[in-house]
Amino acid sequence: MSRRSHGLMAVWAEAQRQQQRQQEAQQRAQAQHQRDLERQRRDADRAMARMHRERQAAYRQQREADAMRRTEELDARVAALTGLLADGCRAPAFQASALLRPERIEEFAPGALATPVPMPDPARYQASMSGWHGATRRAHAQEEARAQYERDWYAAQAAENQRQAQLAAYRHQYDQWAAGALAEIRQHNAGIEELLAGLRTGDADAAVEYFSAALYASTAWPEGFPRQVAAAYDPTARQLVLDWELPGFDIVPETKSVRYMPTADREKETARPVAQRRALYRDVLAQSVLLVLRDLFAADAYEALDSVALNGFVDDVDPVTGRPAQVYLATVMAPRTAFDTFHLAQVSAVDCLTDGLRGQLAARPDQRTAVRPARLPGDVGGGVVSHGGEGEPDLYEMDPIAFENLIAELFRGMGMQAVTTQRSGDGGVDVDALDPDPIRGGKIIVQVKRYRNTVPPTAVRDLYGTVQSEGANKGVLVTTSRFGPGAHTFANGKPLTLIAGPELVDLLGRYGLRGRLGGGDQTGPATDETPDHNILGMNWSGDVALDVCALVCKGTRVLSDDHFVFYNNPRTPDGSVRMLPGFGPDRAAMQVRFESLPADADRLVLVAAIDPEANPGADLAGFTDARIRLLDASGTELGELEVSDGRRGETALVLGSFRQRASGDWDFVIGGKGFEGGLEALVHDYGIEVA
Repeated sequence: MSRRSHGLMAVWAEAQRQQQRQQEAQQRAQAQHQRDLERQRRDADRAMARMHRERQAAYRQQREADAMRRTEELDARVAALTGLLADGCRAPAFQASALLRPERIEEFAPGALATPVPMPDPARYQASMSGWHGATRRAHAQEEARAQYERDWYAAQAAENQRQAQLAAYRHQYDQWAAGALAEIRQHNAGIEELLAGLRTGDADAAVEYFSAALYASTAWPEGFPRQVAAAYDPTARQLVLDWELPGFDIVPETKSVRYMPTADREKETARPVAQRRALYRDVLAQSVLLVLRDLFAADAYEALDSVALNGFVDDVDPVTGRPAQVYLATVMAPRTAFDTFHLAQVSAVDCLTDGLRGQLAARPDQRTAVRPARLPGDVGGGVVSHGGEGEPDLYEMDPIAFENLIAELFRGMGMQAVTTQRSGDGGVDVDALDPDPIRGGKIIVQVKRYRNTVPPTAVRDLYGTVQSEGANKGVLVTTSRFGPGAHTFANGKPLTLIAGPELVDLLGRYGLRGRLGGGDQTGPATDETPDHNILGMNWSGDVALDVCALVCKGTRVLSDDHFVFYNNPRTPDGSVRMLPGFGPDRAAMQVRFESLPADADRLVLVAAIDPEANPGADLAGFTDARIRLLDASGTELGELEVSDGRRGETALVLGSFRQRASGDWDFVIGGKGFEGGLEALVHDYGIEVA
């Protein structure tokens, strides 16, 4: 009995030991798993910290590189200023041949029209008959094949005849253009030869024109330097007298270096010492004067100059009168015999100007301490020719044919082929242009309008009709004035480009041509072509009653309370905006004289708000299908402008705004911003406090 019990106890004890070992193994496994998880977490933390450090290091390196790049740009700018004269002396001298145009015309390129239409091959029309078919079937099949061949042959022949006709018409058009372009080139070159002949004989106008061209053609001037000159030529003394604009004090960088500060995460600029800026600026002025003299004498292949009287000025304020004036900072009377003895690339510019040439240079040019010129262009007698600034030709006063030629020259400068049509008064084509670009190019119809007042939309519609009738790819309307909203509305989505006066002046300057828009007052007498005002007729669906108002703004701020036009203030003080009763299909209307809006206004904002007396508790959820009709003074509709629908809970809405572009034109921009607080909340957003 005792031996049996001992055996059972041994079995039970072994089972307990096995269970305990399993539990211990599980505990060891769990502990190992926990240690593995902790190790993985530590590895991930270390990886994240390493990545964070790497990102911080990369960010710091990027910021340090940016600061270094800015410092290098500043150093390069100063190096360019320091080496202005030496670099300029390495530039090639101006030659008269640069004024001539090569008599090269782009070759005739008919494109696909050069390839004849392929004629059908008779061999492909032989009837294929075999087997048990009889002679009758074969004859019928051959007849069908012959008939099909004849039909295809006549169709191909007709297509070929059409191709040849189109090719001949295109060739005729090209020949006309090429003859006109070649004639214009030869006329230009003949004018240059006449100018050079005048230069040889001492003609004053020819001398001024030639040497002005030499200065403007110079490639020695870095970006940011002005180029404005007024000149006269004294044929007796063989002396050119000119005023040349010099750069301002800001041409010298105010910052010396840039350093990144990682602790504050910002860039710190180190200012250039004022004494260093002043010294460098004075040196730059002296280099500029010497470089102008170098360009003039180097271009004088006809020995027209014995000396040059040069006065350098900046446009600033006269410290005596407080009025805008030209302040002269440098002046010199340079004989050619003395100037030719200098090796300009190695001189000290200030010493060369003041000691070598006995010129004058302001001691403190940064403070506009002026010098007194020995001789001014106006002292010479005769006409003074100016280029740049106010001296540019007035586009308003330019001869109409000369103005058309100027526009043609502009299009040629833009890489196109352009000739004037020598037709006037027919409202058709003033300039024929051809853009050779294979994708966006093609025939372009150009009309020019030397107006002082707004170009009417009828002129834009007439241009569109001409584009369609001439089969052109695009129409361009160029004017010295501007376009109203009606013109832009009609041109939208059509192959039309409108170039207003300010944009024209900018384009002329960009392509090396000259022109300005009058002097002071650029407004002219009203003409029958100029619309007196526009009418904005507003309509919408739904039964909700609305108050439609207008705000004359600069940016997002109304000019004054008087420029908020609503039911209690139906007009602006100058009458440029006034409310009208709704008429015809319109439920509300405004009359606007865009040309009479205040000079500091750049937006006319149209808004609508729930009338709380007529519709208490209503919102703009039912305000849908809203639109604005744009009409001229006679009531003719010029276009329709869509506006946003209203939304639930809102009681006031910005319909849209007319915004003035840099050219002076007004474009419509759709609105959509709503307000839950009604008209009071809306006008408060534009700076009006409602008591």
